[in-house]
Parts: sequence; structure tokens; C-alpha cells
Amino acid sequence: MSTSAALDPSLQNTDAQYRVATLTIDRPWYWLAAATRDIASTPFLSLGYGFVVALLSLGITLAVIALGQIHWMLPLLCGFMLVGPMVAVGLYQISRRLESRDTPTLRDTLLAWRSNPTQLGLMGLVLGLSLLFWFRIATLLFALFVGGQPVVAERLVADLISPGGGALLAVGAVCGALFALMTYAVSVISIPMLLDRPVSFMEAAIASATALARNPATLMLWGAIITALVIAGLATLYIGLVVILPLVGHASWHAYRDLVITTDTTAARV
Repeated sequence: MSTSAALDPSLQNTDAQYRVATLTIDRPWYWLAAATRDIASTPFLSLGYGFVVALLSLGITLAVIALGQIHWMLPLLCGFMLVGPMVAVGLYQISRRLESRDTPTLRDTLLAWRSNPTQLGLMGLVLGLSLLFWFRIATLLFALFVGGQPVVAERLVADLISPGGGALLAVGAVCGALFALMTYAVSVISIPMLLDRPVSFMEAAIASATALARNPATLMLWGAIITALVIAGLATLYIGLVVILPLVGHASWHAYRDLVITTDTTAARV
């Protein structure tokens, strides 16, 4: 924890009071350093987790191509950023166990959701609905800017380099960035918080938005780092995700622990 963090009064629940810290802008590098230590402590679990997710992502991509639906690739890749926090629940649990001086197990990663199943499920539903909503927006934008013609894989490149395609990419990028920002605001620390504390998904989402509001520069830098790392992982045909997903997942746990601090003697649930 940064000794320079200034604490502000924040939300509370019946089990423990907690505050959202105001951190210096260099904290994301601390989170990444802590994440590398977690990976070094549990290389099989952490990298195995990343390997499974990378393999599933590759399988989905090949299925989309085989079905001739390649036009869905860009929305799917953007959607990966929206649901990524839920994908990393098992990694948060590994970091949580390491922090408690326990030895993480495969069972920990597979059953992490059981610590707060209803609220984690509701948050997952919110992120899933946001993904579906993003797909709908992408479809409407394509229809609007490419003349309402059916999307055909063979004509996709020509459509995108047409005048309408250029406008589609520009407007789609703006809409996608705004949509991603809203989703990021409610999910940047909410899922680790739901794993660690008996709070509702609404409380966790509010705490997450509060953290972003109080640390805009720090958390926007963190968001940019996550985006750059995930793009690098995707650009390597998912091979890079084997390392990048555990790195980001463990670092996100440390971001939560840095930002949300218990202020009474009641310990967070283990």
C-alpha cells in the first residue's frame, strides 16, 4: 500500500467500513510488479489459466471464421474487454490466497465464484448484457453506414474502405470508447470486491465508479495499460494472452486492494 495515499470517507456495509483511497499516478506499475510476483509464486495455476482462456478465445475465433461471420471479429475483440473482468475471477482468488499466506489450488480458481455467487452472477449478467448491447450497436452502425446491405465476408474489406466504411470505423471507435469507459467505471474493482467482501453488486459498482472519479489519471492510465496489453495479446494470435491475462488479472486484484481499504477491525472475508 502506498504510504502517500490520501484516504477519503466512502461507502460502508454492515460488516466493515471501508474507504476509497486517492493514489499517485505511478501505482499501476506497483500493481504490475505485484502481479509478476504472484505469477512467479504460482506459475502453473496462473499461466495454465491464461492458456485455457487463450485456447477458448482461439476456438471462438476459428468458429466465427468457419461460419463465415468474420465481420463479427472486431465487435468480439472489443467485447473481450467488456467481459474480461469476469473471466479473471479465478486469478483474483489466487492473489487473495497468496496475500493470506495460503497455498492456492486449482479448486480455488474453479470455485472462486462461490464466495459471493448471487452478486457475482448479477455482475456477470450486467457485463453480459452490456456485451449484447454492444453487438447490437455494432450491427446498427454497420447497417447505417454501409447502406443497410447484408454483411458478406467477401465484401467486408471493400465495405470498410468505402466512404461509408471510414465513417463507420470513426463513429464505431467513438461509440466503443464511450461504451468501454462506462463499463470500465463500474467494473474496474467491483468484481475483486465482490469476491472479497459480502457486498451487493450495486455497492461494488458504486465503489468502482467512486475509485475512478477520485483517481481519474491513475485509473485511466491503468485502463490504457490494460488495453495495450490485451491488444498485444490478441495481435500474437492469442499466444500472448497466456501471460498477459494472468498479469492483468493479478494486477487488478492488487489495484482493488490498493484502492479499497478496511477502516475498522473487521477483516474482509477469507
